[in-house]
Amino acid sequence: MTTTLEELPTTEQAPRTTAPSVSRRVLGLAWPLIVQNLLESLVGVVDTILVAHLGAVAIAGVGTAIEVLFFMISILMAVTIGASIMVAHAVGAQDNAAAARIAKQALSWGLVGVLPLAALGALGARSIIGVFGVAPDVAAAGTTYLQIVMVTLPGMMTIFAISAVLRGCGDTRTPMVIGLLDNCINAFLAWVLIYGQFGLPALGVAGSAWAAGISRCFGATVLLVLLLRGRGKLRLRGWHDWWPRLAPARQILALGIPAALEQVLISLSFTVMILLVATLGTITLATQQITFNALSVGFLPGFGFGMAASVLVGQSLGAREAAAARAAAVSASRWSLLWAGICAIIFLTLAHPILRIFTNDPAVIDLGVRSLHVLAFSLPLWGQGAVWSGGMRGAGNTRLPLLANVSGMWLGVSLSFLLIRFWHPTLPFLWAACFPGWALNAVVNWYFFRRINLEKVQLHAAPAAH
Repeated sequence: MTTTLEELPTTEQAPRTTAPSVSRRVLGLAWPLIVQNLLESLVGVVDTILVAHLGAVAIAGVGTAIEVLFFMISILMAVTIGASIMVAHAVGAQDNAAAARIAKQALSWGLVGVLPLAALGALGARSIIGVFGVAPDVAAAGTTYLQIVMVTLPGMMTIFAISAVLRGCGDTRTPMVIGLLDNCINAFLAWVLIYGQFGLPALGVAGSAWAAGISRCFGATVLLVLLLRGRGKLRLRGWHDWWPRLAPARQILALGIPAALEQVLISLSFTVMILLVATLGTITLATQQITFNALSVGFLPGFGFGMAASVLVGQSLGAREAAAARAAAVSASRWSLLWAGICAIIFLTLAHPILRIFTNDPAVIDLGVRSLHVLAFSLPLWGQGAVWSGGMRGAGNTRLPLLANVSGMWLGVSLSFLLIRFWHPTLPFLWAACFPGWALNAVVNWYFFRRINLEKVQLHAAPAAH
């Protein structure tokens, strides 16, 4: 049976350049992405809230393990980001068969890549956590968490891969709904397994890891079944094109490797920041984890509008409508700036009650409030950097965002290192030192997107099926 893609309505595919239409398209794609990313972040937030009652050691251990997890996931972004760009170009060009082939190859290659990575993480968890130089009790908690989540890493990868290809087709609502279901399952299981409800043993940190892993594997299974049954805009049928092939992999990776390298180096910069923060003590390390969990919610509008810009730019260029591509990026930038400002005001005015959700430790709350106040001002910069780099990825250019984003992040890390080397700063001063890098990121991405000749962008399509 031939692999097909459910026909998209022409009104959804044809880009329009009028301001109200562009705004609706941006919001229509962005709000499910924001909610989905919020739900994904809430897995960590809920676990942090529940684990926080076990003490600062548990918080610091889980936070360290999560940093390692994000670093490993970023390696696999080569498949998901590249596939999303190619699917968007195929959908814009109304090449339905090519979009379906890309989806199958992305899933296949994603699993091929994740299995050895999961084994490496599970078997080497103790050594990996040991690199951070944290206290022995923190290392023990982090090792336990990392070993368990690595076992369930294929489920997380499947969710990311399916969400990416659906996003390229313009379907951002299906992953959002599944993300909501995942969060409900995770919250219930975390409460049961961490504290030992219904006669079950209290597993503590291990219970948090098993809850997150089980909920993600469940979500991955549901999304895969939906695709195989043809529900949603991306319909996969038959056994054709499932076996990993080198030709589509080369095209996917040509786009995805720079984006994955970007994510790896940015994750590494956060890892180095954790190492730097860890030298300031367990209380500071725990504060950093709680603060960033809280602030991750504020980052989401920028990332959501950045993903929307990537999809709409890609689909518009696939349809050979450069004006619509540029209009979509500009609209996403404006919406991102608006929501970043709103989130910044919320964190500035409600920092104390937000921190009280996570912990009752007065020292952590005091340090966390001051850190959150500083970080609130970074939200507009993060949002603008995400939107303009997303627009460049939609145009098939993943190398310039790599250079801009990595340079900005490592500039901040370098300045933080110098502060610690020559002075013993508090956490808010470390984050303030990152501001020049974040500003560089936003400005450079905006500048390079404006210089792209969208009329001459080369499209990326999957090779024909064998």
